[in-house]
Amino acid sequence: MSMENIARTALWNASRAPDQRPFRPGTPRRVLAMARERRRLLALFVAGSVVLAVLAVATPVLAGRVVEAVGARDRTLVTTLALLIAAVALAEAGLGLVVRWLSATLGEDLILDLRTRVFDHVQRMPVAFFTRTRTGALVSRLNNDVLGAQRAFSDTLSGIVSNVVALVLTAAVMIGISWRITALALVLLPVFLLPARRMGRSLALLARRAAHLDAAMINQTTERFSAPGATLVKLFGRPQEESRSFAAAARAVRDIGVTAAVRRTVFVTALTLVSALALALVYGVGGLAAVAGTLDAGSIVTLALLLTRLYAPLTALAGARADVTSALVSFDRVFEVLDLVPLVQEAPGARPVRPGPVAVEFDHVGFAYPAAADVSLASLEDVATLDARGGVPVLHDVSFRVEPGQVVALVGSSGAGKSTIAQLLARLYDVDSGAVRVGGDDVRDLTTESLRRTVGVVTQDGHLFHESLRANLRLARPDADDAEIHDALRRARLGDLVAALPEGLDTVVGERGYRFSGGERQRLTIARLLLAHPRVVVLDEATAHLDNASETAVQAALDEALQGRTAIVIAHRLSTVRGADQILVLEAGRIVERGTHDELLDAGGRYAELHRLSAPGAPR
Repeated sequence: MSMENIARTALWNASRAPDQRPFRPGTPRRVLAMARERRRLLALFVAGSVVLAVLAVATPVLAGRVVEAVGARDRTLVTTLALLIAAVALAEAGLGLVVRWLSATLGEDLILDLRTRVFDHVQRMPVAFFTRTRTGALVSRLNNDVLGAQRAFSDTLSGIVSNVVALVLTAAVMIGISWRITALALVLLPVFLLPARRMGRSLALLARRAAHLDAAMINQTTERFSAPGATLVKLFGRPQEESRSFAAAARAVRDIGVTAAVRRTVFVTALTLVSALALALVYGVGGLAAVAGTLDAGSIVTLALLLTRLYAPLTALAGARADVTSALVSFDRVFEVLDLVPLVQEAPGARPVRPGPVAVEFDHVGFAYPAAADVSLASLEDVATLDARGGVPVLHDVSFRVEPGQVVALVGSSGAGKSTIAQLLARLYDVDSGAVRVGGDDVRDLTTESLRRTVGVVTQDGHLFHESLRANLRLARPDADDAEIHDALRRARLGDLVAALPEGLDTVVGERGYRFSGGERQRLTIARLLLAHPRVVVLDEATAHLDNASETAVQAALDEALQGRTAIVIAHRLSTVRGADQILVLEAGRIVERGTHDELLDAGGRYAELHRLSAPGAPR
């Protein structure tokens, strides 16, 4: 490795020095536990790195012997040494490939392990976790921090092992040849290391500022290039201001890039000069010793070649602490996510929902949404401290029963707790008191899979993934064939629409389903529900944001979905719940009225008031 490359490596390692963020005391122990799981592969990797370090030192020694053999005019020895140098080069190349394969296998295996563990763990987190967490921050843990942790195995570990071995061997050989010249060469070491650390910190500040600006630009482009964001910018006539804002950030990144490039060049040039001075010192002092007859020419060549191999590991080891700390911080950030305990967990010995028609029962249910500290991390929300609010009761002593095949409607003011009831039934959260029962069993005693098959929910946003129609619908039933999918679409009043699409079921719906109207997206979610064929249906304001024409089509699809099923319908349009077997009126988390449409109108209470307000021409 040339001194210029050594200098560049020193700058790169120093610029990666982490912020002074402490990691938890148990993190190194957990990392070692992960290492023990891979101890056989790790042992081969370390052994290979050690042998590579030995081979790297062998070449300069053999080169010095060649010079001595040339001076002695020993053709046989010159030939033998040349063949040995070639053999060492071939062995070093072959072993280098093996060590690299071991390194890549270790690193990629760790990435696979951590990514799948984080992904599986996050999927078990409650909905409150996702409502509070910045998606970008969570994705960063899954990608950047996992890659940072991987470097501990694939780069840092091998670097420390090989550099320590190379340093010991190189120093031993150099001292054995001439301890005086070795000591003189090391006098220049502080001139090499101190500027590296100082310049590295300076470049690290520039790199962090550039990273922040890059993140700001990415955030701006992500938001502005989405369909809703682009529409908002156009509606308020701000394209020029957005362009100026983006250009300012881009210019700042350019200025930082120029400054960093100049500083790197100055630094590398200065350190290259230091290396030249060190070599001059070796040749000058060594040459004088050779003239005096106290040192031979081959030893001078060996010392000169070994000099760079002495500075390289010393420089790398000087930044090893920063590398190790950086890797431990990355591990700790991943472990932070894995240490969040899901609030909803399947009980040991959970049983499936009983076969046949099922009733739904809420038995004196009380519930408060969890505090931020129970479901989130400050770093994932990009705040200094988590919101301390939480634990305020949302439902108070709620009791009702829906018999098999019945339709019960929930109405009331916004924030009364209607959607909370739907989330508790689907067990997106667990109750704080009382019980929610499906088929006579507490949902906390049922298997998650059977509960998901039994309870189907249609929400008001009708979310779709940026995938094909077929993939979005098969989310409900992966084994469904095209005939079953087309039947569900027909029953959801979408058969003609899909038949007219050029790519049919292979049509990609677009991000959040933007290629379809609001009514069409909602009917697609109903088709997904019909394909799942649940025994219990929850409609959470499924027609809330639709116009009259779309509502009519969606309502017809909903009537199809409700036939013969136990159903809970949440609605703010009271016209959609007239035919319910029972209507529950919620206010401030309590059931204040219950009865049929006619009974509640006759009672003249809160339902009658809501009905008057929802009538055409009523004041809003």
